[in-house]
Amino acid sequence: MKERVLITGASGFVGYHIVEAAVQAGLEVFAAIRPGSMVAHLSPFAIQYTTLDYANVASLQKELEEKQYTYIIHAAGTTKAKLAQEYERINADFTRNLGVAAAAAAIPLKKFVFISSLAALGPTVYEAPLPIQDQSNAMPVTAYGRSKLVAEKYLAEIEELPLVVLRPTAVYGPREKDIFIVLKTLNLGLEPYISNKPQWLSFVYVKDLAKAVMQALGAAKSHTSYNVSDGNSYDRYALATITKRILGKKSVKVHVPLGVITLVANLLEAAYATSSKMPALNKEKLSELAAENWNCSIERIRQDLGFVPEYDLERGLAQTLQWYKDNKWL
Repeated sequence: MKERVLITGASGFVGYHIVEAAVQAGLEVFAAIRPGSMVAHLSPFAIQYTTLDYANVASLQKELEEKQYTYIIHAAGTTKAKLAQEYERINADFTRNLGVAAAAAAIPLKKFVFISSLAALGPTVYEAPLPIQDQSNAMPVTAYGRSKLVAEKYLAEIEELPLVVLRPTAVYGPREKDIFIVLKTLNLGLEPYISNKPQWLSFVYVKDLAKAVMQALGAAKSHTSYNVSDGNSYDRYALATITKRILGKKSVKVHVPLGVITLVANLLEAAYATSSKMPALNKEKLSELAAENWNCSIERIRQDLGFVPEYDLERGLAQTLQWYKDNKWL
């Protein structure tokens, strides 16, 4: 009999790839989605669907006990919200509720994997002598990062929960929509940057992240956290340089002062004032985009889980860009 896994946020970019990896691993997958979510892209997978009331612990516990999940992978959350309270409610409070329900439920739970973010720790300075460690002092620079950090703390307080926290850095790959904006801009021949200050960046290809999630399900340790990247550090021009080489494109490089970009972000937020959505460029996102150093260490996840990334930025972008072209995004 197959072991059952609940994957929240299954219809999203990262969720899709976790579903794919879980099916390939031979697990019986239950995809938790919001009512009305588009799931046509999940149709190739033999999975079942469920909906969760994240605001109701009793309802969550009942769902978990009815399905008897062996694993829970919590990838649901929001990366764009108008208010800090909304980040807190969705990313922190709902996560705590699911963790409380999972710990209380009479189920054969072996692992609860929470997909946090490197944003929960925050960036460091450009000249930092060491990359961001798994146990570095957390100094998030956004409400999103703070909400993920609060979620981690909530789950850590549930001692009986077999918890593993993964903190991926910038995730890219097929179906991703934010970094895709940069790639699309480069394809048009424009290469914009925020100011001319140097930066160190890190990335993880989504299939490597999904592999890390699968390895976390078998982790010997619980209540531990791991940064996830491809193990490399890239200067701010690497993404564009590799993309242009793969696409055979040239571009006009433009360094826009931070003050100008801040003004644009403010104007975009004002334009979206009556909308339920947030623009891709906003003041919150700008704090992360302008940060000096997102280089992080993955030594502990290598040692504990045997995680070895298969994709550096060159290989990952080659597959990503090919997918965008095949699917008429580019």
